[in-house]
Amino acid sequence: MYVYLLTAVKAGIYIRIRKQFYFNSDSLQNFENFKLFNMIFDYFEYILKNKINLIHTIFIGFTIIIVVNGSLINLMEPLLPVFIRQSFRYGKHKHIGSKDALVSMIEIPKSWFSHFYVFAFSWALWALYLVLKGIIMHTTAPDYVIQFLDLVGGGTEARKVLIDSNTALIAAVLMTLQCARRFYETNFVQIFSKKSKINLSHYIVGYLHYFGAILALLLNTEGFVKGSMPSTFSFRKITLFQYACLFLFHFSWSQQYKSNMILVNLRKDAKTGKVETEKHLLPTGGFFNIVSSPHMLFEVLMYAALLGIMANSFTWKLIVIWVCSNQLMNALLTHKWYKENFKNYPKHRKALIPFIL
Repeated sequence: MYVYLLTAVKAGIYIRIRKQFYFNSDSLQNFENFKLFNMIFDYFEYILKNKINLIHTIFIGFTIIIVVNGSLINLMEPLLPVFIRQSFRYGKHKHIGSKDALVSMIEIPKSWFSHFYVFAFSWALWALYLVLKGIIMHTTAPDYVIQFLDLVGGGTEARKVLIDSNTALIAAVLMTLQCARRFYETNFVQIFSKKSKINLSHYIVGYLHYFGAILALLLNTEGFVKGSMPSTFSFRKITLFQYACLFLFHFSWSQQYKSNMILVNLRKDAKTGKVETEKHLLPTGGFFNIVSSPHMLFEVLMYAALLGIMANSFTWKLIVIWVCSNQLMNALLTHKWYKENFKNYPKHRKALIPFIL
């Protein structure tokens, strides 16, 4: 159905642009517009015809890229071209040495991380609203939402109900809490170095991650799959395992905040609270005493807790694999940087997993 609809819309746009092409002085620009529209519609037609799950594709692609590039950087960095090293590294473990001119052109301030938390918080609130509205009013999601989920989720036939409304509401609340806290931290608390840069690709990945992860809350949920209705919410429906996952999420959520505050306070005067430096200093206290990147460890644990709550979701399994891979590769580089820059760095500290790695 969606393929026929796209074809009809494409035909209408083609007729309109063709008329402008013959009768408008800006014919060349209109012709370029037609080519762009043609490419976009061909792309979506291909997705629909082949029933490609865009959300799965995003997270599988991210995982492959981070594992391959991260492994190369950690194992054989001196042999890699400058553009790969400079593109991958950022923050405290940024690339030092000669720069690639093209890569330098697409570097942006690291402080722009705060942008995609504005998006993530707004996107999560929207998803929470839709789930809550469906439960309270016992109505399915709007048609445009279901159609959009069909588009990004591989088509109507590919989307089955795997998550009940009870579970979806719990997961949506937790995801919104995490996005809200990170929005607050990055926009009002975190101290970004004015010199610190990230590659544009990291910025885009941030948006795509939250775009996909939050849609994954709805992708296979009651009321968001054609022909299904949302069920009522009840605390009695929450299993003991889900309560355990709720505890793990809350513990990780609060500990990640404490870890981030330790990093923030390193750059402030203890008495006045004013920013004294933008340098990366040696953190101590809390879980920093046993791992170099506890904030990354707790990120992994929060996503693992969400997966435990939504155990039937294959999409969330892919998301957790991606998050684990990404945090591990960054934690290894961070751990290496600490050891290289602090001669008395505690030998018992591990990179990410206490007492193991």
